[in-house]
Amino acid sequence: MNYKLYSDVILLCNLPEEGLYADDIGTVVKQHHLEGLETGYRVELFDLLGNIVAVATLPGTYLRSSTRADKPTVSLVN
Repeated sequence: MNYKLYSDVILLCNLPEEGLYADDIGTVVKQHHLEGLETGYRVELFDLLGNIVAVATLPGTYLRSSTRADKPTVSLVN
């Protein structure tokens, strides 16, 4: 999948070392193309108040596009 800049994406897997979990919502802010490797994306992830909680560079296979069926969920972050 090729994600456009500033598109919303949903994280598909848990990355607890980064404080990120499946179903977290983010915005693509940069694409990384390296010949012979999967395209990577710099993603900013936000809380429900619009504060950035993480910035991560992730392979496209860790992400999916958001759909009309998606609803925000809440995870308590300590």
